[in-house]
Parts: sequence; structure tokens; C-alpha cells
Amino acid sequence: MAVRPVRKANRLESYDYSIPGYYFVTFCTENHVCILGRITPCGELQQGAMVLNQTGELVRQAILNIPNSYPGVLLDKFVIMPNHVHLILALQDGKSPLPSISRIVQQTKGVVTKRLGKQIWQIHFHDHIIRGEADYREIWEYIDNNPAKWALDRYYQP
Repeated sequence: MAVRPVRKANRLESYDYSIPGYYFVTFCTENHVCILGRITPCGELQQGAMVLNQTGELVRQAILNIPNSYPGVLLDKFVIMPNHVHLILALQDGKSPLPSISRIVQQTKGVVTKRLGKQIWQIHFHDHIIRGEADYREIWEYIDNNPAKWALDRYYQP
């Protein structure tokens, strides 16, 4: 029997991902297939802009609905790329219990899956707890510039 490699844990052990704070989240399409739209190439009016297709638009609607589904959750910044999504989510202090980041991502991906009638997402996602203003600004800039730097992206597929 082949021995499977030990997978690195996706979440920090013993960290409560439902406490107030800012979180950078990335989730990808299965096998990194580019099914959410395309980046405009050189020569087009707005080079390096993301053009969503119908599936990408469903993803955008699901993302925009996060604050409606979860009071106390602020959708601070996001970008949809051809095969992945980046979000900055802020869990804010309030009177109601906050959902975990895992729940928010699972729900968002689930809404898209249900509307499409098929699974398009990888099971796991990446998160990063934003630790301070410099970290926040770097991530904000990364998200903002991601479409223009698509060819350099780790998830790039021509």
C-alpha cells in the first residue's frame, strides 16, 4: 500500500476563527481550471482587467451577499480571478455570535455549487490572519494588483 504524504494543516491549531479581526482568504477552482472569466490581454482598452463570465458573475453575487448572510461580517476587499478568489473579511465585534471563516467560505462556495448544479471548488482554502496595518496594506495592494499581474500569479494558467 502506498504511503500518502502528510498534508500541512490549513488552520492554526487552537485558534478561534470566529473572533473579531481581519482575515485574508483564498479559494480555488478544482484543478485550478480557469472557469470564472478571463484577464484582458495587451492591446485591449483596460489591459489586465478581469472580465467575469456567467459563472464568475454567480461567484461575485455570492461574495457580495456575505454581509447580508452574516451580520457583523464586513466584506472589505475582493477580487475574482480566472481560477481563484481572494477576499479580505473583517469579523466585527457585535451582539450576535460571529460565524467562523470556514463557515463563511463553505457557505459562499456552496451557494455557487447549488446554483450551478455542479462542484467547481477545491475542498480546502487558504487563510491568513491579518496582523497589523502593514500586513493589511500589503494584502490590499496584492488583491488590487492581482489582475494586472496575472501572468506572474502562482495560479496562472495560460
